[in-house]
Amino acid sequence: LFFLDYYASGQLSVPVAEAVISGIAEGCRQSGAALLGGETAELPGMYAGKDFDLAGFCVAIVNRDQLIDGSQVAAGDVILGLASSGPHSNGYSLIRRVLEQSDRKADSAWESTTLGAALLTPTRIYVRSLLGLFAQTQVHGLAHITGGGLPGNVERILSSGVDAVIRKSSWPRPALFSWLQQDGGIPEDDLLRTFNCGIGMTVVVAHHEADQVQQILERSGETVYRIGEITPGTGRVDIRP
Repeated sequence: LFFLDYYASGQLSVPVAEAVISGIAEGCRQSGAALLGGETAELPGMYAGKDFDLAGFCVAIVNRDQLIDGSQVAAGDVILGLASSGPHSNGYSLIRRVLEQSDRKADSAWESTTLGAALLTPTRIYVRSLLGLFAQTQVHGLAHITGGGLPGNVERILSSGVDAVIRKSSWPRPALFSWLQQDGGIPEDDLLRTFNCGIGMTVVVAHHEADQVQQILERSGETVYRIGEITPGTGRVDIRP
């Protein structure tokens, strides 16, 4: 329905604030939320130099009987993964550390842009694609892959009677994450629990509806992979090659 933001700095820089608010407005346009307002504060005793603090919250509404809480996730369901656009605002403390020790720098060429620009690619917003999906079929579970990666987030929608089996080979890992792992010496388990590794959202659906759901999401502009399935188990996420 709507979004409000909070922006605080030691000394207000109008160009920076305008860029930040412009980005927030674009996110609201992509998600269909109204930007009702917010608060801008100057706190010179709290923030140094060009530092600023940014927060916000969004309010939505849903009928109670339409809540997707994972209770319908069952053995035999299929897990679909929607491609991410990059790190999605997670793991940047580690990214900065890797960048500091790497031979590559922020202005190094990377594919069709620079490494810095690739690392700062805005988080993909899936709202419109998912709302279109909800209007056409039943979804058993959703997991937004943020901090904690696939293991930490998919686990939240599993009951104690099922496991999620995910195969890493079922989608191409973006080169950005391979670079982070190689230059940062990051173990595979740590990489999977810190970054989305190319999957920004998972959708769990009945096996007989998986093809249709994939087609609906692809028509909405998403890149979709069938990355795993739900099996009988104990509530664990089992990531396999």
